[in-house]
Amino acid sequence: MIATLKHLRALYEHTDDPWNFAHSDYEQDKFRATRRALMRDSYRSALELGCGNGALARHIAPLCDNYTGIDAIERAVIAARKAVPEARFIVDCYPCRLPDATFDLVILSEILYFLTPDEIRHLARNLSHNARHAEVICVTWLGETEQALQGADALEIFRQTMVPRLDLALIADTGLYRIDRGKLRGFG
Repeated sequence: MIATLKHLRALYEHTDDPWNFAHSDYEQDKFRATRRALMRDSYRSALELGCGNGALARHIAPLCDNYTGIDAIERAVIAARKAVPEARFIVDCYPCRLPDATFDLVILSEILYFLTPDEIRHLARNLSHNARHAEVICVTWLGETEQALQGADALEIFRQTMVPRLDLALIADTGLYRIDRGKLRGFG
């Protein structure tokens, strides 16, 4: 994770929008596709890990009574707070303790491949216990990630760890990214 943090800090060193979310048609189309992939029109409480500068939150937070985003980069979180002031954004790096809340939506947008296989498995178990009936949206970049894990490999580790509590279904595949969605089944 140390190498990943160094990489992310370098990306955010001179800008709070290193992927050009604000002006990229590709990124804006992906955010709209993520919103369309949601099962419902409204949610009580959403959690987004790796929220970055709040670009996706701008599309999803208006549908939620409470929206919490977590990101490891302080500059990104400061930008997210400005972009979506009604949401809650936390500076922290997974694996971290997830906020105490009953989330009915969890968004994992292009974050899984930044984690190690063990961290992905830990996250899956963590969500199984702490977001027991949540809808889960996974957005996965299908190109080269420059990380130890590629997107599809990271998604497969998450998927396999979540069986049988979560069946992810492919919702969209553009060849550049895919969106998978599922609903967690609680214990008992």
